[in-house]
Amino acid sequence: MTVSEKKSFYVTTPIYYVNSAPHIGHAYTTVAGDVLTRWHRQKGESVWYLTGTDEHGQKIMRSAQENGENPQAWVDRLVDNDWKPNWRDLNIANDDFIRTTEKRHTERVQRFLQSLKDSGYIYAGDYEGLYCVGCEEFKLPGDLTERSGKQICNIHEKPVEMVKENNWFFKLSAFVDPLLKLYAEHPETCQPESARNEVISFLQSGLTDLSISRSTFDWGIPVPWDTNQVVYVWFDALLNYATAVGLGDDPQSEGGKKFVQTWPADVHLVGKEILRFHAVIWPAMLMAAGLDTPKKVFAHGWLLVGGEKMSKSKLTGIAPRDITDHFGVDAFRYYFLRAIPFGTDGSFSWEDMHARYTSELANDFGNLASRLAAMVNKYCDGVLPSVSHDAGLERFLAETVAKADAAICELDFQGGILAIMEFCKRVNGYVTEKEPWILAKNPANEPLLREVLYNTAEALRALAVLLHSVMPATCEILWDSLGANQSIGPIADQLISEVAKWGQLPQGALITKSAILFPRLEVSA
Repeated sequence: MTVSEKKSFYVTTPIYYVNSAPHIGHAYTTVAGDVLTRWHRQKGESVWYLTGTDEHGQKIMRSAQENGENPQAWVDRLVDNDWKPNWRDLNIANDDFIRTTEKRHTERVQRFLQSLKDSGYIYAGDYEGLYCVGCEEFKLPGDLTERSGKQICNIHEKPVEMVKENNWFFKLSAFVDPLLKLYAEHPETCQPESARNEVISFLQSGLTDLSISRSTFDWGIPVPWDTNQVVYVWFDALLNYATAVGLGDDPQSEGGKKFVQTWPADVHLVGKEILRFHAVIWPAMLMAAGLDTPKKVFAHGWLLVGGEKMSKSKLTGIAPRDITDHFGVDAFRYYFLRAIPFGTDGSFSWEDMHARYTSELANDFGNLASRLAAMVNKYCDGVLPSVSHDAGLERFLAETVAKADAAICELDFQGGILAIMEFCKRVNGYVTEKEPWILAKNPANEPLLREVLYNTAEALRALAVLLHSVMPATCEILWDSLGANQSIGPIADQLISEVAKWGQLPQGALITKSAILFPRLEVSA
């Protein structure tokens, strides 16, 4: 791999536990990261997008045992049969996939841990406390609810376990003031505001040192100076964002150069239930090592089904294919970022998705593309007329690009998509107002008819580029239908900064009828 000197726009998802197959909550985060990175690629930026799997810890070990497999065979099978294929099916264009059982990760974790110990940030101690295996987290009293004499985890709603071990500890308590200073001076590093306020409140209550090893089981990375213990799964997992891009490698090596090019991460996308790990423990680890902290940790909300968080343990874990088999992959990608403001909780319902699919995708977008292709073929033998201009559409497009770019770069996916779809509605209104099917009845109106057809095609050219990050496969079909591959070049090479330049489709481009972009669907699956 040749590494350029240009700083990459680096985006990560959480690495997901592989104790079961992925559900749409996992897909929601990963699609969001994919849309964000595709958009930045079309801004002409160098981009690096990382996702992966978290394969150590007690929860994974127990899941493997319950299924009669050793942990490594269990995670290998799930990654190969469920996780990687799921991201391919959803058209995720990640640049790397990190597994915490990989040699490149384990060796870099051990090296990082040794450096912290050598710097005096790690010491031996005894730990006794309540532990949630589902969260892989030692719990505080405020994280628990008492029921029938048992302490219940508020997230997994299962009893926690009392753990007593001789462990190694990280001096997390030393970083209260540095972290508070970070968020006071750089509030953008923890978003949205509600998430940052939660973190600040947590920090103001004080921190205790963190147990970073486990001695009662062996499924994990061995502590380099004490191989009878394994690294606490979260301390191991959080480091993936840096180990994947060469943490600790010689600066002159390929890995070392990649680290310089990539670090710090521009955006860590996380679910709000793991915010404290990413906005408290993770930056403290980096500070201890003298490394730059991430530019932004963004905690999105939960996907809810029947008012409950998406979860396999609660049987609300809908598989992505349950939805994509009916609506299609691009409709799936569109719906979750369009329907739910990123950063807040949102409810999924089949009925709402069907309504938006029909109204916005089939009627507004898909029908516009179908009508344009049909009219150009009927009235112009499939050949695009000469370049024309409509001041109103051009002005609206320029405003749309500015709004969408600002919104998506701030992770307001809903706002960006809404701006683009408002332009789509404006183009539909333009066609309805101009009535090209009426103009075609009178030969004297042919110049005006050709203007309307060109302007509609050019507007669809812009819509294809603007929606490409959200619905890549559909927009590539539309792009090809407009003859743009031959006349302009690949859609992935089109820059956001150039979208609003009117008149890019040349006279003579061949407009072809494609398959219906969004076929009509039955009300229920």
